[in-house]
Amino acid sequence: MQTKKLGIVGGMGPMATSMFFERIIKRTDAVSDQDHLDMIIFNHATMPDRTEAILTGNHQLFLEQIGKDLVTLENLGVAHIAIPCNTSHFFMDQMKQFIRVPIIDMVEETVQHIANEYGRGTRVGILATDGTIFTQTYEKACERKGLSFTKPNQTLQEAVMKIIYDIKRNGSLEALGLESIIEQLIEIEKCQCVILACTELSLIEIESEFKPYCVDAMDILVDRSIVYSGKKLKSL
Repeated sequence: MQTKKLGIVGGMGPMATSMFFERIIKRTDAVSDQDHLDMIIFNHATMPDRTEAILTGNHQLFLEQIGKDLVTLENLGVAHIAIPCNTSHFFMDQMKQFIRVPIIDMVEETVQHIANEYGRGTRVGILATDGTIFTQTYEKACERKGLSFTKPNQTLQEAVMKIIYDIKRNGSLEALGLESIIEQLIEIEKCQCVILACTELSLIEIESEFKPYCVDAMDILVDRSIVYSGKKLKSL
């Protein structure tokens, strides 16, 4: 397969973008520099907050800024674009209108992976920002694939948001709070798997006890980015 250049719209947040880049390198089957992907990364840290844009209904500024990035990447010759930010995927239809280059849909790819690996009827827990929860982005994708789903109650959702914004604010990567939420979704809500549907949550190192239940949307995007760019995945 011919190798292709990957474009990345990042900075949402910067630590997550850094981890996304690092995971692509680690996951690529490579023995030399030339075996790795060619990538162009826009670390657009000043991008308007996605959750705020969704909850206030003020979409225009976000779409204007990300639209410029998408067009620039297309003009630079990328073959695919990855956006390691789950919340921004609410705007997927509008973002696709800016360019002809395919945007890798992290939401659809993640839910398809679960359907393939776990089967129809699987009960899925969703851990995400208020913006992603409000728009039901993952819920709708699960319904299309025949998956059932649940999300945290209000108290747990507030805890999820605190974890996410503590990472953005001060780089806190405390696992215990997240693991407690995952445990409740598994034990009380009877979820067979839990989607880490925010790239900040992907930064947290989860204990081996809970890892088998977690499907990290960032990891799915990493794998698809490598394969769609014509490179091979390293065997795990």
